[in-house]
Amino acid sequence: WCFLLPRRQKKTASHAVTEVENTKDCSQAGKPLLCHSHPTEELQLFCEQCDQPVCRDCVLGRHRQHPCDFARNVIHRHGDALRGLLKSSQQHMDALEDVLSQVDEMGSAVRSRAEAVAAEIRLFARGYVKAIEEHRDRLLKQLQDLKVQKENLLHLQKAQLQQLLLDLRTGVEFTEHLLTSGSDVEILVTKGVVSSRLANLNSIAYSTHPSVDDSIQFSPYERAGQCCGYEVFGAVLNKVVDPARCTLHGEDLHSARQNQLSGFTLLCKDTTGERMGRGGEAVRVTITHKDKRDCAVKPTVCDNGDGTYCISYSPEEPGLYAVCVCVKGQHVQGSPFTLMVKHKFREHPGVFHCCTFCSSGGQKAARCACGGTMPGGYQGCGHGHKGHPGCHHWSCCGQVKESSECLCGPPSDTSQRSLLRTVAL
Repeated sequence: WCFLLPRRQKKTASHAVTEVENTKDCSQAGKPLLCHSHPTEELQLFCEQCDQPVCRDCVLGRHRQHPCDFARNVIHRHGDALRGLLKSSQQHMDALEDVLSQVDEMGSAVRSRAEAVAAEIRLFARGYVKAIEEHRDRLLKQLQDLKVQKENLLHLQKAQLQQLLLDLRTGVEFTEHLLTSGSDVEILVTKGVVSSRLANLNSIAYSTHPSVDDSIQFSPYERAGQCCGYEVFGAVLNKVVDPARCTLHGEDLHSARQNQLSGFTLLCKDTTGERMGRGGEAVRVTITHKDKRDCAVKPTVCDNGDGTYCISYSPEEPGLYAVCVCVKGQHVQGSPFTLMVKHKFREHPGVFHCCTFCSSGGQKAARCACGGTMPGGYQGCGHGHKGHPGCHHWSCCGQVKESSECLCGPPSDTSQRSLLRTVAL
């Protein structure tokens, strides 16, 4: 196998190297192979122990004790093994060629697929860039329209104010000239007209502030829908929250229970009274006890992102509280307001029944808070007898609504024993 090695190594440096073509020529020519140790002897025998061809002198020498036989006798066995290895090697070669072919095909497929995906990416990018550019142009147009609208309103307000100022200046100059240069009779004659004119001018209402503000903002992270089939972000915001127009809503706005989670909703509106539709406002809520200065409730403000804010709280002390709700440091509509925190819900210690007679199993000592009694020494109410409310009721306080709050205070020992007996039975 020395001729198969790509380059000489230490262990094969002393071996004789023969070209494959030369060995073919030798075998085809039928020339005998001579022993390296005994150049005059032909290799006719095979040493099984050393697994190599040997000559007769080798068998008589260092292979004396080794099992040896003629090459023609063992060639079939070693040839079959070699042919088996050859067949296996050929199968591996076929498999390797098949894998190499698949690798080449997959490489070609990868390149084709990468080119197709690259084309998709370029197409997507072109469309996305076009969508962004169109969205940009749309935003700039919205901004331009908004600017023109605000400028027109300011120009209109300015013209109205200038006209009013001109009328007032004319009236004032005329009146001053009349008072300084006119005669008594002239003043008395024109007094009515001048007074009426000045009064009318003074009664004209006008805004002491510009009709619009410079509240124009750009929100880059706000969803702006779709453009050319792509989702785009960024919006021009013109709405500004007006604390005076914000409103409060909820059942727990003015009343709550001790140790019970309650809350209400703040609805933010802009200067035109429309709902803001977005969150992010600076909302501050304080809830303080009116009688106990060191008693305050820490509320939780949840921004819903749509212009509404949920304010939740859980008061630990009953009593009267002052609630302040501010947006951007200003009170909203109805703020501050008063919150009444009642004692925690009182559960019924009694039983919800039709009558004491039935619920106690006929016990004479069992009583009921409805005040009904029965003849024959029965201390409680009975079905269809005098004092019966006519419907189911609580034995502790007489309330006819099952989900109601108990109206009675802590019961006395006697009544407690009666009620407990009734409940148990």
